[in-house]
Amino acid sequence: MKRVILAFDSFKGCASSQEIAASARQGITDVFPECAVVVVPVADGGEGTVEAICSNMSVERVSCRVHDPLMNPMEAAYGITSNGSTAILEMAAASGLPLIPQEKRNPLLTTTWGTGEMIADALQRGCRRIVMGIGGSATNDAGIGLLAALGYRFLDERGEELPPVGESLGKIARVDGSSANKLLCETSFTIACDVNNPFYGSRGAAAVYAPQKGASPDEVDFLEKGMIHYAQVIKETRQMDISEIPGAGAAGGLGGGVLPFLNAELQSGIDIVLDMLRFRETIQGADLIFTGEGKLDKQTGMGKALGGILHYAKEEAVPVIAIGGCVEACEILNEMGFASIFSIQTAPVSLQEAMDRDFALKNIRQVVTQIMRTIQIGTHG
Repeated sequence: MKRVILAFDSFKGCASSQEIAASARQGITDVFPECAVVVVPVADGGEGTVEAICSNMSVERVSCRVHDPLMNPMEAAYGITSNGSTAILEMAAASGLPLIPQEKRNPLLTTTWGTGEMIADALQRGCRRIVMGIGGSATNDAGIGLLAALGYRFLDERGEELPPVGESLGKIARVDGSSANKLLCETSFTIACDVNNPFYGSRGAAAVYAPQKGASPDEVDFLEKGMIHYAQVIKETRQMDISEIPGAGAAGGLGGGVLPFLNAELQSGIDIVLDMLRFRETIQGADLIFTGEGKLDKQTGMGKALGGILHYAKEEAVPVIAIGGCVEACEILNEMGFASIFSIQTAPVSLQEAMDRDFALKNIRQVVTQIMRTIQIGTHG
């Protein structure tokens, strides 16, 4: 065993991808001390995307003053590539759900304004390509907050400007772009998206995600009507039907809502991250890839971080072992192409204990050590 790649997503709420990789590295070198271990932290467009890219590239980290989803002032950080041309940011830094206390969460009242402020800061610094992860939002404003911070105005039937929040979507009659930031014309946006939900409908932004952001059933219905109305306004005024675009419902509709106004395209988050990190070149000639996330199930290989890793690994004929805190559907995952699947839980434990960082990291090292010892038997044979 000469070269192993560690490409873990975070175990959300438990441990970061870097922490997991450090424990897995110990498990490998416990058995194969001479093995070269290469760490590639990954993310699929949600929380941790900027960290994953910046940790493996020459990127300057900068911060700026923005507003959180309830318009409270705060600092948000993002990355700029060494040549100064590309900003790498995630909307969760300014518009993420964890920024709001549980009792104040309400997607009718939250806004993506702060994410627009991050973009404006990057434009002012000279960036003309924006790579943006859009997972983990606290919002259901279809991106109008982001656009408003960049100079767009959303008007009702009387021509009065509306606040750029979710509850305004059903009142929008016209979008005024006359004051939009002029630098947007020179700028391209690559939007890293980890879901394929449409703009509205039973799998749309409001129905699927608004309850997680604090909306009651009646508020979900209200937001759904607003999304349908706004999509119709866009169709009539911008000649673009965003209703069925895969990923348009991501981040409370931001995925689709910005497409008519920015030079933007939605892409699989993990594909963007792995491409920027030159993952294909990194894994060439490797003996094995370890990957994992908090829960492994039949969704794991379908468009998310581990699915992207598996896709590249198959092309380069490198076997992939996946480990997770909770494991389901092992047979399905094996059929997808994972060489083997392991849970890090060695005995029944409470959820609280399973989510304990130190406990999880100890178990990761232990499981990886045992896997490597099994591999060692084969090498001796």
